[in-house]
Amino acid sequence: MQNQPLLEKLKMGDLELNNRVVMAPMTRSRADNPENAPTELQETYYTQRAGAGLLITEGSQISKKAVGYINTPGIHSAAQVEGWKKVTSAVHEKGGKIFIQLWHVGRISHPDFHDGALPLAPSAINPKAKAFTPKGFKETVTPKEMSLEEIRETIQDFRMAAKNAWAAGFDGVEIHSSNGYLLHQFFNRTSNVRMDEYGGSIANRTKILFEIIDAIREEIPENRIGLRLNPSLHGLFGMTMDEETIPTFDHIIEKLNNYGLAYLHLSEPFTDVSDIPYAETNIAVRYRPMYKGTLIINGGFDKEKGNRFISEGLADAVAYGKPFISNPDLVARFKLEAPLAEWDQDTFYTPGPKGYIDYPPMEVAANS
Repeated sequence: MQNQPLLEKLKMGDLELNNRVVMAPMTRSRADNPENAPTELQETYYTQRAGAGLLITEGSQISKKAVGYINTPGIHSAAQVEGWKKVTSAVHEKGGKIFIQLWHVGRISHPDFHDGALPLAPSAINPKAKAFTPKGFKETVTPKEMSLEEIRETIQDFRMAAKNAWAAGFDGVEIHSSNGYLLHQFFNRTSNVRMDEYGGSIANRTKILFEIIDAIREEIPENRIGLRLNPSLHGLFGMTMDEETIPTFDHIIEKLNNYGLAYLHLSEPFTDVSDIPYAETNIAVRYRPMYKGTLIINGGFDKEKGNRFISEGLADAVAYGKPFISNPDLVARFKLEAPLAEWDQDTFYTPGPKGYIDYPPMEVAANS
């Protein structure tokens, strides 16, 4: 068997990962209980995949105001903390490491989630997207522009969520600053037209992110904080790039070098942006020389491409999403050069165990 960089150990802050295969955060909508708390389903799901060097959970709302999809687990109540404790304990028993992704969707929500109240956002601009509500997909609405007090409350919600995550036994947290959700909405000039200290200049539009990092590191070690960004997202989740988009991410990433974070998690473009003059088509190529810490890259990677990016020094680890859904033993399959099972997209967000914990590992699949 060939030497695979993906299978090498990785020192990440004060943690040592068993390999460089990361399970990407993926919304699975299985916390269908009144508390939106993890259950035995989540415990089984994450434990099955504990062979990853690092598991990053699905986005977990930091408060009731942060929710925007049905049946997503939170990290703001006692019941949720207790549910996550069982998940982290089971993953650790298997020798795995697990971070929780802290999530606020901002304007990609709907009044149905907030007793009729408008979702919060940097500015009152409708993303003109779809919200997945308890009554099915609905058109998004024009959100409420956040007051300074609501911004301060949100920063504290992130801090408390990190504190809860630490109490729940997580190895760290990932701040979801990506994919058109709240923090990404602050970064982008087409979704943030504020005229106060959180709008206008690049420094102002990114200010909330660094205030959140500073708040979280009051609760957990700085080297247990990760961050996810998607610089060239365009035409999805209400995001539209302009000529200041990439310079904004350049500013963020250069400033992140002042922190000793666990990692920076970047996504390659989700769509073809080669015809967008101010987009960056090769995210790792641009940002690997710029960022001095541990870099995780994500976005449509297979085993060969993942090994190549690491061997060429473009990333330290590679995050895989959909392949981990249908291959709970993905790392073992990589190691043995085994074929991968196909996923069933129809069960990505449906309730129950089907399409969630019923994908068999190699030896079971081979004998069935």
